[in-house]
Amino acid sequence: MKNRTNKNFLTTLLSLVAVVLMLSAAAIVRDGKLFGFDLRDGRATEHGRHGVQASTAALTANNDTLTVMPDGAIVVNTRLLAKDVQGYGGQVPLRIHIDKGGVVDSIEAEPNAESPDFFSHASSLFGKWQGKTVDEAMAEEVDAVTGATFSSRAIIANVQRGLAYAKRHAELDKESEADGPDSDAVGSAGVSGASASAKGWTLGGIAALIVALLGAVVPLFVKNRRWHYVQLSLNVIVLGLWTGTFVSYTLLMRLFSGGVSLATLGTLAAPLLMVLVAMLYPLAGRPGHYCAHVCPFGSAQELAGKLTRRKPRLSPRLNRALNMFRNVLWGVLMVLMLTATWTSWMDYELFTAFLYTSASVWVIAIAVLFLVLSIWVPRPYCRFVCPTGSLLRS
Repeated sequence: MKNRTNKNFLTTLLSLVAVVLMLSAAAIVRDGKLFGFDLRDGRATEHGRHGVQASTAALTANNDTLTVMPDGAIVVNTRLLAKDVQGYGGQVPLRIHIDKGGVVDSIEAEPNAESPDFFSHASSLFGKWQGKTVDEAMAEEVDAVTGATFSSRAIIANVQRGLAYAKRHAELDKESEADGPDSDAVGSAGVSGASASAKGWTLGGIAALIVALLGAVVPLFVKNRRWHYVQLSLNVIVLGLWTGTFVSYTLLMRLFSGGVSLATLGTLAAPLLMVLVAMLYPLAGRPGHYCAHVCPFGSAQELAGKLTRRKPRLSPRLNRALNMFRNVLWGVLMVLMLTATWTSWMDYELFTAFLYTSASVWVIAIAVLFLVLSIWVPRPYCRFVCPTGSLLRS
C-alpha cells in the first residue's frame, strides 16, 4: 500500500512538472516572458521601487518613451515606465498624447494580451483624463471598472506613471536641462506605483480571499452537507458574481508570463490561492478539490443540479464519446496555445460569464445553457468540456 501511495505521488508530481513546463513554454511563445523576466531583451522586469528605477534608467537611452511632435505636443509611451504593472493578461502599455498647452488630448493602448471584450470595457476610463491638464489629470480619482478590474487598474497605474513623467519633463524644460529624468522623476513614478499598490486590497478582494480559504481548508476537516451548500453559494456569489475570481487559462498565463509583484499582490491574493489549491492539492491525494469545493462555475452547476432528483442516466457509450470529445478538444486547444496560433480561445472559457458587464453575449448564453442542462446532467461543463479542468486532471 505504501509503495502504491509513493508511486501515485511520484506520478502526480511528474504530471505537475509537465503542466508547469507546458504553461511556461506557452508564456514564452506568446509573450516572450516568464515570471516577469523578458526573454526578448534579456532583462528582468523587476517590481516595486527597483523596477521603477530600472525603467527610468532605461529611459535615458530610449527616445521612444517621450516623443516631441512638430507642433510642440508630446507623446508618452508607458511601456518602460510601467514594466512592473500587470493587467489580467500581462503588461498594458499606453500612449498618452499631451498638447503643447499641457492638456491630455487622447490616450491610446499599445498592443497587449488582455481579453479584447474586457479591455474595451476598461478603456472607457480614458475619458476620465482627456481634456484635463496634467496636474488636473494626476489629481483625478479614478476607480476600477466593475467586470474589468485587472485591466482598469493597470490602465490607471500606467496613466499615473505617464503623467508623472510628462510633468517632470515639463519641469526639466523650464529648467533648461537637456538630460533625461533624474531621481525626482523616479520619486514621482514611485509614488504612482505605491498608489496603485495601495489600491490592490479591496473589500471584494478580501472577501474572495476569505471564501477561497474556507473552500480550501474547511472541507478537509468538516463533512457536513449543509455547510457544503453554504460554501457552494458563497463561491457563486462572492467568487463568481461579485469579484469574478476563478482559475482559468487566462489567469495561469498571466501568472506565468508576468509573475506576481508587491503592486499586484493584493489583487492576486485570492486567485493565487486558488491556483495553489488547484495545482498542489493533487499531490496530497485530493485531485478534484478545487473543482468540487472552490470553482464558482462548478458550484453553480452543482447547486442547479439540486433542483431535481430525476436525472436521466447516460449510456456508457455516450459517456465515452463525451469524454473523448473533451480530450480531443483539450488537445487541439493546447496545440493552438503552444504554437501561439490562436490563444484568444482563452477569453471564451465559460467562467468569464461571471464578468457579465464585459463578457461576450454568446459566452453568457452558453453558460446559462450549461446551467440549465446541469439540472438533469451533473456538472456537464466540468465533466465534458472544461479546458482548465482537463489541465488540472492531467
